[in-house]
Amino acid sequence: MCSEREREREGVMGVKVYGPPTFTSAARVIAVLEEMGADYEVVPIDFAAGEHKHPAHLARNPFGQVPAFEDGDLMLFESRAIARYVARKHKSSGPDLLREGNLQESAMVDLWLEVESQQYNPIISSIVYECLISPIYGGVPDRKLIDANVEKLGKLLDLYEDRLSKTKFLAGDFFSLADLNHMPYSQYFMATPHASLFESRPHVKAWWEDLSSRPAVRKTTAGMPMAG
Repeated sequence: MCSEREREREGVMGVKVYGPPTFTSAARVIAVLEEMGADYEVVPIDFAAGEHKHPAHLARNPFGQVPAFEDGDLMLFESRAIARYVARKHKSSGPDLLREGNLQESAMVDLWLEVESQQYNPIISSIVYECLISPIYGGVPDRKLIDANVEKLGKLLDLYEDRLSKTKFLAGDFFSLADLNHMPYSQYFMATPHASLFESRPHVKAWWEDLSSRPAVRKTTAGMPMAG
């Protein structure tokens, strides 16, 4: 990353991500920034002190969540929208994560981005919450809910296994944002007792090993507790 002095000398207003990679949504944004080789600064938000509900942060993210993303005069929230913005902005200097120059390939990226947000995320996030997050705050994991979602995830991963038996990555034989957006909750999921759902499916396992070993992902996950 450039130093603050270098940014000032170049007349560049630094990119800021409000919220650390502890939070899956912030990790998604940080991973894309790392993948694209972009310069950025992480600005911590103190949830314990209620900083996420203070007027200054609500001006960045009206839902009082993280991340918020600042790039000069542009302020964004919602991590998946931010990820797309970063991928588009830096497409000339980093990997082509959206494949927008090819209609069919970009359609497949969009398709698997939707699968991640609409199918995968609701199931896996529930498992992660019950297994890892709830106990931190004194909660008792809901075994019935966990079991139901583990069953759903297994069925969904069967579809992933079939897809990944035909292509190296989800959208095709190329790495894309569709793969990278799966990273944050998958990383935490591998710290639960149910990681065998990935490991028992050889193509899913290979896909996850490829994804999780990327330098940008490894740098991001270094800041994710329970997921090192």
